[in-house]
Parts: sequence; C-alpha cells; structure tokens
Amino acid sequence: MVTVTFRRDSRNRLSSVFAEGHAGWADPGEDVVCAAASAILQAAWLGLAQHAGIDVEGERTGGRLAMRWPEAARDRDDVRAIVATAELAIVQIASQYPKHVRAKEAPEP
Repeated sequence: MVTVTFRRDSRNRLSSVFAEGHAGWADPGEDVVCAAASAILQAAWLGLAQHAGIDVEGERTGGRLAMRWPEAARDRDDVRAIVATAELAIVQIASQYPKHVRAKEAPEP
C-alpha cells in the first residue's frame, strides 16, 4: 500500500508530504495506481521547484518520497495551488483504490 501523509504547520498550511510503499495493484512496471500517485507527487515537486521557483527539501528514492517547502513560501498562491491540487488528487485516488492508497493528514512533528 502507498501511504501519503500531508503535514500541516501550526497555521494549518500544507508544509510537507511524505509517501512510502507500493500500491500492489499490479505487477511492478504495470501498476498504474502506484504510477499515478508517484506522478502526482513528482509533478508537485517539479511545480514547486520550476514554476514557483522555491527550494524543495527532501528525497526521492525507490518507494519513498519526502518533500518540504520553506515556511516563507507557504502563503503564496502558486505554492498553495500546487500542493493543494496534489493533495486533492491523492485523496481522490485513495477513495477509488482504498486497498492500495491511503491519504492522511498530520501536524508537523
């Protein structure tokens, strides 16, 4: 199962995303559910870095993605649109494939 955690800061702004696991919907290389979740999160990272021009901290390795964006950028409309769209998309996939994708919220540690 892919678990995607959207973290919010003390002002309830999205501040980071952590994803891990594999959907297990199909064989590796053919798992469109896993590919969809990955593509959404990779696109959000790209949008933050290339469109919004902010430094995204994190890592992308097999089966794991962690990204965090600067506090100073969290109120920007472009940043909020990018990360909120990613959250909506992941939540939608999780509702369609609840045995394979889980979306959850958590406060910053």
